[in-house]
Amino acid sequence: MKFSTLSVILGAVYGALNLYALVQPAAFTVSARKFARSQAWGYFLMPLGTLWFLFNLNNESISDFAAYKNLMLLGFGGVGLGTCFFVRDYLAVRGLSVVLLLLAWFTLNFARWSNSPWHVIVSAWCYVWIIAGMWFTISPWRLRDYLLWLTASPQRLKVQSGIRIGFAMLIIALGLFAF
Repeated sequence: MKFSTLSVILGAVYGALNLYALVQPAAFTVSARKFARSQAWGYFLMPLGTLWFLFNLNNESISDFAAYKNLMLLGFGGVGLGTCFFVRDYLAVRGLSVVLLLLAWFTLNFARWSNSPWHVIVSAWCYVWIIAGMWFTISPWRLRDYLLWLTASPQRLKVQSGIRIGFAMLIIALGLFAF
């Protein structure tokens, strides 16, 4: 995959989510307010993040921990699986945090090889994901509070979604024309 293709995909997914919020604010509000404590999303996102992390760890070739790789795979897999059973509170937020961190890592690996100075925009977006992923990992109720604030009025949701759709269009345009 090329960085341009990845940028278009990221922009399209981000834009589609915000377009849904703009067109169906009532339905989005109901879904967003349920997300933080959703067991279904938690049971989807946490194993996804765990498997993605284990895949990355397994493909890592750093010799400093080669002797412990199998133990690490077993330990991290156990933590990811155990989280689904023993840390159910805000599991969806914690799973989203893991996925955001891994998505940022994946995207930054492509962005660093881009010759365009415009890659800084996507890289900065990735660092926002990293900060959000760390922040929501240590205090997952903050995402719930943010979503409550965002969906407090349909007007606020529409304005925020419109701004984010504009940003998504910028990312898509960069993917099509700059990268």
